[in-house]
Amino acid sequence: MAAPIGSTIFGGRDHTALPPEFRCSAPTGAAPASPMGSAGLARLQGLFAVYKPPGLKWKHLRDTVELQLLKGLNAGKPPAPKQRVRFLLGPVEGSEEKELTLTATRVPTLIDHPLVRGLAFTSLKVGVGHRLDSQASGVLVLGVGHGRGLLTDMYNAHLTKDYTVRGVLGKATDDFCEDGRLVEKTTYDHVTREKLDRILAVIQGSHQKALVTYSNLDLQTQEAYEMAVSGVIRPMNKSPMLITGIRCLQFAPPEFLLEVQCMHETQKQLRRLVHEIGLELKSTAVCTQVRRTRDGFFTLDDALLRTQWDLPSIQDAIQAAAPRVVAELEKSLRPWLGTQEPPGAGQPWDSERPRSALGPESHVGH
Repeated sequence: MAAPIGSTIFGGRDHTALPPEFRCSAPTGAAPASPMGSAGLARLQGLFAVYKPPGLKWKHLRDTVELQLLKGLNAGKPPAPKQRVRFLLGPVEGSEEKELTLTATRVPTLIDHPLVRGLAFTSLKVGVGHRLDSQASGVLVLGVGHGRGLLTDMYNAHLTKDYTVRGVLGKATDDFCEDGRLVEKTTYDHVTREKLDRILAVIQGSHQKALVTYSNLDLQTQEAYEMAVSGVIRPMNKSPMLITGIRCLQFAPPEFLLEVQCMHETQKQLRRLVHEIGLELKSTAVCTQVRRTRDGFFTLDDALLRTQWDLPSIQDAIQAAAPRVVAELEKSLRPWLGTQEPPGAGQPWDSERPRSALGPESHVGH
Protein backbone atom coordinates (compact mmCIF):
# COMPACT_ATOMS: atom_id res chain seq x y z
CA MET A 1 0.00 0.00 0.00
CA ALA A 2 1.34 3.43 -0.92
CA ALA A 3 2.57 5.64 1.87
CA PRO A 4 0.46 8.69 2.73
CA ILE A 5 1.39 11.84 0.91
CA GLY A 6 2.57 13.57 4.06
CA SER A 7 5.27 10.97 4.81
CA THR A 8 6.65 10.30 1.35
CA ILE A 9 10.33 10.91 0.66
CA PHE A 10 11.61 11.18 -2.92
CA GLY A 11 15.13 12.01 -3.94
CA GLY A 12 16.32 12.15 -0.32
CA ARG A 13 13.99 15.02 0.61
CA ASP A 14 11.59 14.84 3.51
CA HIS A 15 8.31 16.48 2.48
CA THR A 16 6.71 16.31 5.94
CA ALA A 17 8.13 19.63 7.12
CA LEU A 18 6.30 22.86 6.45
CA PRO A 19 8.14 24.52 3.54
CA PRO A 20 9.89 27.88 3.99
CA GLU A 21 7.56 29.74 1.64
CA PHE A 22 4.69 29.07 4.03
CA ARG A 23 6.64 29.73 7.20
CA CYS A 24 7.52 33.16 5.81
CA SER A 25 4.07 33.95 4.44
CA ALA A 26 3.08 35.80 7.61
CA PRO A 27 6.07 38.10 8.25
CA THR A 28 6.83 39.91 11.48
CA GLY A 29 4.28 42.61 12.04
CA ALA A 30 1.51 40.90 10.08
CA ALA A 31 -1.67 39.68 11.68
CA PRO A 32 -1.63 36.07 12.95
CA ALA A 33 -3.42 33.65 10.68
CA SER A 34 -6.96 32.73 11.56
CA PRO A 35 -7.79 29.06 12.28
CA MET A 36 -9.64 28.92 8.95
CA GLY A 37 -6.62 30.32 7.12
CA SER A 38 -4.23 27.88 8.82
CA ALA A 39 -6.50 24.95 7.97
CA GLY A 40 -6.67 26.12 4.35
CA LEU A 41 -2.87 26.38 4.26
CA ALA A 42 -2.49 22.80 5.52
CA ARG A 43 -4.49 21.54 2.51
CA LEU A 44 -2.27 23.44 0.06
CA GLN A 45 0.45 20.81 -0.07
CA GLY A 46 0.92 19.00 -3.37
CA LEU A 47 0.46 19.09 -7.15
CA PHE A 48 -2.48 20.16 -9.30
CA ALA A 49 -3.05 20.92 -12.97
CA VAL A 50 -4.64 23.90 -14.69
CA TYR A 51 -5.65 24.49 -18.30
CA LYS A 52 -3.55 27.22 -19.88
CA PRO A 53 -5.43 28.99 -22.69
CA PRO A 54 -3.52 30.14 -25.80
CA GLY A 55 -2.22 33.69 -25.68
CA LEU A 56 -1.54 33.64 -21.92
CA LYS A 57 2.05 33.53 -20.66
CA TRP A 58 2.81 30.94 -18.00
CA LYS A 59 4.23 33.62 -15.67
CA HIS A 60 0.97 35.56 -15.78
CA LEU A 61 -0.95 32.35 -15.12
CA ARG A 62 1.22 31.55 -12.10
CA ASP A 63 0.86 35.08 -10.71
CA THR A 64 -2.92 34.90 -11.14
CA VAL A 65 -3.11 31.59 -9.27
CA GLU A 66 -0.91 32.94 -6.45
CA LEU A 67 -3.13 36.02 -6.13
CA GLN A 68 -6.31 33.95 -6.00
CA LEU A 69 -4.86 31.62 -3.36
CA LEU A 70 -3.80 34.55 -1.18
CA LYS A 71 -7.23 36.11 -1.58
CA GLY A 72 -8.87 32.85 -0.46
CA LEU A 73 -6.55 32.39 2.54
CA ASN A 74 -7.17 35.95 3.72
CA ALA A 75 -10.94 35.76 3.16
CA GLY A 76 -11.51 33.63 6.25
CA LYS A 77 -13.43 35.15 9.16
CA PRO A 78 -10.92 36.68 11.59
CA PRO A 79 -10.87 35.27 15.13
CA ALA A 80 -12.71 37.07 17.90
CA PRO A 81 -10.56 39.88 19.30
CA LYS A 82 -8.85 39.26 22.60
CA GLN A 83 -10.25 41.05 25.65
CA ARG A 84 -8.28 43.07 28.14
CA VAL A 85 -9.17 44.92 31.33
CA ARG A 86 -9.01 48.69 31.34
CA PHE A 87 -9.93 51.14 34.09
CA LEU A 88 -12.32 53.68 32.62
CA LEU A 89 -13.29 56.94 34.27
CA GLY A 90 -17.03 57.32 34.81
CA PRO A 91 -19.75 58.40 37.23
CA VAL A 92 -20.51 56.30 40.29
CA GLU A 93 -23.59 54.14 39.70
CA GLY A 94 -26.56 55.06 41.86
CA SER A 95 -24.97 58.30 43.03
CA GLU A 96 -26.63 61.63 42.40
CA GLU A 97 -23.37 63.48 42.83
CA LYS A 98 -21.21 64.25 39.85
CA GLU A 99 -18.33 62.34 41.32
CA LEU A 100 -16.14 60.30 38.93
CA THR A 101 -14.43 57.02 39.70
CA LEU A 102 -12.33 54.37 37.92
CA THR A 103 -14.21 51.23 36.95
CA ALA A 104 -12.60 47.95 35.71
CA THR A 105 -14.06 47.17 32.28
CA ARG A 106 -13.36 44.46 29.63
CA VAL A 107 -12.70 45.96 26.18
CA PRO A 108 -11.54 44.29 22.93
CA THR A 109 -7.90 44.78 21.92
CA LEU A 110 -7.46 45.94 18.32
CA ILE A 111 -3.79 45.05 17.99
CA ASP A 112 -4.63 41.97 15.89
CA HIS A 113 -7.36 43.58 13.82
CA PRO A 114 -6.69 43.21 10.03
CA LEU A 115 -7.00 46.96 9.55
CA VAL A 116 -4.29 47.48 12.16
CA ARG A 117 -1.85 44.61 11.51
CA GLY A 118 -2.51 43.96 7.81
CA LEU A 119 -3.26 40.73 5.97
CA ALA A 120 -2.31 37.39 7.54
CA PHE A 121 -0.88 35.97 4.29
CA THR A 122 1.15 38.28 2.10
CA SER A 123 3.28 35.93 -0.03
CA LEU A 124 2.90 32.46 -1.46
CA LYS A 125 5.13 30.70 -3.97
CA VAL A 126 3.70 28.42 -6.65
CA GLY A 127 6.07 26.23 -8.67
CA VAL A 128 5.59 25.58 -12.39
CA GLY A 129 6.32 22.23 -14.05
CA HIS A 130 6.95 21.61 -17.75
CA ARG A 131 6.20 25.02 -19.22
CA LEU A 132 4.09 26.02 -22.19
CA ASP A 133 4.90 29.03 -24.37
CA SER A 134 2.36 31.78 -24.89
CA GLN A 135 0.95 30.34 -28.13
CA ALA A 136 0.46 26.79 -26.80
CA SER A 137 -2.41 25.62 -24.62
CA GLY A 138 -3.29 22.65 -22.47
CA VAL A 139 -2.30 20.93 -19.23
CA LEU A 140 0.14 22.85 -17.00
CA VAL A 141 1.17 21.26 -13.69
CA LEU A 142 1.71 23.53 -10.66
CA GLY A 143 3.05 22.76 -7.19
CA VAL A 144 2.40 24.38 -3.80
CA GLY A 145 4.20 23.64 -0.53
CA HIS A 146 6.04 20.32 -0.76
CA GLY A 147 4.52 20.01 -4.23
CA ARG A 148 7.35 22.26 -5.44
CA GLY A 149 9.74 19.45 -4.52
CA LEU A 150 7.51 16.89 -6.19
CA LEU A 151 7.83 18.88 -9.42
CA THR A 152 11.55 18.05 -9.37
CA ASP A 153 10.73 14.37 -8.77
CA MET A 154 8.33 14.52 -11.68
CA TYR A 155 11.07 15.98 -13.86
CA ASN A 156 13.57 13.32 -12.76
CA ALA A 157 11.07 10.60 -13.67
CA HIS A 158 11.21 11.75 -17.33
CA LEU A 159 7.54 11.02 -17.96
CA THR A 160 6.08 11.33 -21.44
CA LYS A 161 3.61 14.01 -22.50
CA ASP A 162 0.82 13.94 -25.08
CA TYR A 163 0.07 16.72 -27.58
CA THR A 164 -2.39 17.31 -30.37
CA VAL A 165 -0.68 19.30 -33.14
CA ARG A 166 -2.66 20.82 -35.99
CA GLY A 167 -1.04 21.71 -39.31
CA VAL A 168 -1.96 23.21 -42.68
CA LEU A 169 -0.30 22.16 -45.94
CA GLY A 170 0.72 24.52 -48.74
CA LYS A 171 2.76 27.28 -47.11
CA ALA A 172 5.86 27.88 -45.01
CA THR A 173 6.69 30.70 -42.58
CA ASP A 174 9.83 31.88 -40.86
CA ASP A 175 8.76 30.67 -37.39
CA PHE A 176 6.69 27.59 -38.45
CA CYS A 177 3.49 29.30 -37.18
CA GLU A 178 0.48 30.27 -39.27
CA ASP A 179 0.84 33.96 -38.38
CA GLY A 180 4.58 34.10 -39.15
CA ARG A 181 6.16 35.81 -42.15
CA LEU A 182 5.25 33.87 -45.31
CA VAL A 183 8.35 32.60 -47.14
CA GLU A 184 6.90 30.02 -49.55
CA LYS A 185 3.67 28.66 -51.01
CA THR A 186 3.43 25.19 -52.54
CA THR A 187 0.89 22.74 -53.92
CA TYR A 188 -0.35 19.80 -51.88
CA ASP A 189 -2.70 17.93 -54.23
CA HIS A 190 -0.30 14.97 -54.37
CA VAL A 191 -0.29 14.48 -50.56
CA THR A 192 -2.37 11.50 -49.39
CA ARG A 193 -3.17 9.96 -46.00
CA GLU A 194 -1.05 6.93 -46.88
CA LYS A 195 2.03 9.06 -47.62
CA LEU A 196 1.57 10.94 -44.36
CA ASP A 197 1.18 7.72 -42.35
CA ARG A 198 4.35 6.35 -43.95
CA ILE A 199 6.35 9.41 -42.92
CA LEU A 200 4.99 9.22 -39.38
CA ALA A 201 5.97 5.53 -39.11
CA VAL A 202 9.55 6.35 -40.13
CA ILE A 203 9.69 9.18 -37.56
CA GLN A 204 8.47 6.90 -34.76
CA GLY A 205 10.89 4.15 -35.69
CA SER A 206 13.95 6.42 -35.72
CA HIS A 207 13.04 7.94 -32.37
CA GLN A 208 12.41 4.55 -30.73
CA LYS A 209 15.92 3.46 -31.68
CA ALA A 210 17.29 6.68 -30.20
CA LEU A 211 15.26 6.08 -27.01
CA VAL A 212 17.12 2.83 -26.41
CA THR A 213 20.45 4.51 -27.13
CA TYR A 214 19.89 7.39 -24.70
CA SER A 215 18.59 5.06 -21.96
CA ASN A 216 22.09 3.55 -21.65
CA LEU A 217 20.69 0.06 -21.06
CA ASP A 218 22.14 -3.27 -22.14
CA LEU A 219 19.23 -4.91 -23.93
CA GLN A 220 20.79 -8.34 -23.38
CA THR A 221 20.06 -8.20 -19.64
CA GLN A 222 16.91 -9.46 -17.95
CA GLU A 223 16.42 -6.10 -16.21
CA ALA A 224 16.40 -4.23 -19.53
CA TYR A 225 13.99 -6.76 -21.02
CA GLU A 226 11.55 -6.35 -18.11
CA MET A 227 11.74 -2.56 -18.38
CA ALA A 228 11.09 -2.74 -22.12
CA VAL A 229 8.04 -4.95 -21.57
CA SER A 230 6.65 -2.60 -18.90
CA GLY A 231 7.28 0.43 -21.13
CA VAL A 232 9.50 2.35 -18.71
CA ILE A 233 12.60 2.62 -20.90
CA ARG A 234 13.50 6.28 -21.09
CA PRO A 235 16.60 8.46 -20.87
CA MET A 236 17.46 9.55 -17.36
CA ASN A 237 19.73 12.39 -18.49
CA LYS A 238 19.52 15.24 -20.98
CA SER A 239 18.66 14.23 -24.53
CA PRO A 240 17.12 15.79 -27.63
CA MET A 241 13.36 15.56 -28.16
CA LEU A 242 12.31 11.92 -28.31
CA ILE A 243 9.00 10.84 -29.86
CA THR A 244 7.59 7.62 -28.41
CA GLY A 245 4.42 7.67 -30.51
CA ILE A 246 2.91 9.68 -33.36
CA ARG A 247 -0.20 9.16 -35.48
CA CYS A 248 -2.62 11.08 -37.65
CA LEU A 249 -6.04 11.68 -36.11
CA GLN A 250 -7.60 13.69 -38.95
CA PHE A 251 -6.64 14.29 -42.58
CA ALA A 252 -8.71 16.74 -44.60
CA PRO A 253 -6.32 18.59 -46.94
CA PRO A 254 -4.97 21.10 -46.47
CA GLU A 255 -5.53 20.51 -42.73
CA PHE A 256 -4.32 17.58 -40.68
CA LEU A 257 -4.23 16.75 -36.96
CA LEU A 258 -1.49 14.73 -35.27
CA GLU A 259 -1.27 13.10 -31.86
CA VAL A 260 2.29 13.12 -30.53
CA GLN A 261 3.65 11.37 -27.43
CA CYS A 262 7.10 12.67 -26.55
CA MET A 263 9.58 13.79 -23.90
CA HIS A 264 12.24 16.51 -23.59
CA GLU A 265 10.39 18.60 -26.14
CA THR A 266 9.63 22.27 -26.57
CA GLN A 267 6.58 23.61 -28.36
CA LYS A 268 8.84 25.23 -30.96
CA GLN A 269 10.28 21.81 -31.77
CA LEU A 270 6.78 20.45 -32.30
CA ARG A 271 6.02 23.28 -34.73
CA ARG A 272 9.27 22.53 -36.52
CA LEU A 273 8.14 18.89 -36.71
CA VAL A 274 5.09 19.96 -38.73
CA HIS A 275 7.34 22.01 -41.03
CA GLU A 276 9.70 19.08 -41.66
CA ILE A 277 6.83 16.67 -42.25
CA GLY A 278 5.62 19.04 -44.97
CA LEU A 279 9.07 18.98 -46.58
CA GLU A 280 9.19 15.16 -46.51
CA LEU A 281 5.81 15.16 -48.27
CA LYS A 282 7.37 17.29 -51.07
CA SER A 283 5.30 20.23 -49.96
CA THR A 284 5.28 22.68 -47.05
CA ALA A 285 3.27 22.97 -43.86
CA VAL A 286 2.76 25.36 -40.94
CA CYS A 287 1.55 24.65 -37.42
CA THR A 288 -1.71 26.26 -36.35
CA GLN A 289 -2.16 24.71 -32.89
CA VAL A 290 -0.13 22.97 -30.17
CA ARG A 291 -2.22 21.61 -27.32
CA ARG A 292 -0.90 19.49 -24.46
CA THR A 293 -3.46 16.88 -23.43
CA ARG A 294 -1.36 15.01 -20.86
CA ASP A 295 1.67 15.80 -18.72
CA GLY A 296 2.83 12.64 -17.00
CA PHE A 297 -0.09 11.43 -14.90
CA PHE A 298 -2.16 14.63 -15.27
CA THR A 299 -4.70 14.78 -18.12
CA LEU A 300 -7.23 17.28 -19.40
CA ASP A 301 -9.80 15.82 -16.99
CA ASP A 302 -7.60 16.94 -14.08
CA ALA A 303 -6.96 20.47 -15.40
CA LEU A 304 -8.81 23.33 -13.70
CA LEU A 305 -10.39 25.90 -15.99
CA ARG A 306 -9.83 29.60 -15.47
CA THR A 307 -13.10 29.94 -13.54
CA GLN A 308 -11.82 27.29 -11.09
CA TRP A 309 -8.55 28.99 -10.12
CA ASP A 310 -9.73 29.60 -6.55
CA LEU A 311 -8.74 28.25 -3.14
CA PRO A 312 -11.49 25.60 -2.64
CA SER A 313 -11.14 24.17 -6.16
CA ILE A 314 -7.35 23.99 -5.95
CA GLN A 315 -7.49 22.38 -2.49
CA ASP A 316 -9.91 19.74 -3.77
CA ALA A 317 -7.74 19.10 -6.84
CA ILE A 318 -4.62 18.63 -4.69
CA GLN A 319 -6.36 16.21 -2.35
CA ALA A 320 -7.84 14.22 -5.24
CA ALA A 321 -4.48 13.89 -7.00
CA ALA A 322 -2.33 13.16 -3.93
CA PRO A 323 -2.63 9.33 -3.84
CA ARG A 324 -2.04 9.07 -7.59
CA VAL A 325 0.99 11.38 -7.45
CA VAL A 326 2.66 9.22 -4.78
CA ALA A 327 1.92 5.95 -6.56
CA GLU A 328 2.99 7.13 -10.01
CA LEU A 329 6.22 8.78 -8.85
CA GLU A 330 7.19 5.72 -6.83
CA LYS A 331 6.48 3.43 -9.77
CA SER A 332 8.40 5.66 -12.20
CA LEU A 333 11.46 6.32 -10.05
CA ARG A 334 11.88 2.90 -8.43
CA PRO A 335 13.29 1.03 -11.50
CA TRP A 336 16.06 3.63 -11.80
CA LEU A 337 17.07 3.96 -8.16
CA GLY A 338 20.58 2.65 -7.72
CA THR A 339 21.20 2.24 -11.47
CA GLN A 340 21.67 5.82 -12.65
CA GLU A 341 22.00 9.16 -10.97
CA PRO A 342 19.12 11.46 -11.91
CA PRO A 343 19.97 14.92 -13.19
CA GLY A 344 20.27 17.73 -10.70
CA ALA A 345 17.41 20.03 -9.91
CA GLY A 346 19.29 22.92 -11.46
CA GLN A 347 19.15 21.50 -14.97
CA PRO A 348 16.71 23.16 -17.39
CA TRP A 349 13.34 21.51 -17.91
CA ASP A 350 13.38 21.90 -21.66
CA SER A 351 16.23 21.63 -24.13
CA GLU A 352 16.43 24.62 -26.43
CA ARG A 353 19.19 23.15 -28.61
CA PRO A 354 17.98 23.25 -32.24
CA ARG A 355 17.74 19.78 -33.78
CA SER A 356 15.81 18.10 -36.53
CA ALA A 357 12.40 17.03 -35.26
CA LEU A 358 12.20 14.08 -37.66
CA GLY A 359 15.02 12.28 -35.92
CA PRO A 360 17.13 12.92 -32.82
CA GLU A 361 20.27 13.31 -34.94
CA SER A 362 19.29 13.03 -38.61
CA HIS A 363 16.46 13.41 -41.09
CA VAL A 364 14.12 10.66 -42.22
CA GLY A 365 15.79 8.10 -44.42
CA HIS A 366 19.34 8.95 -43.25
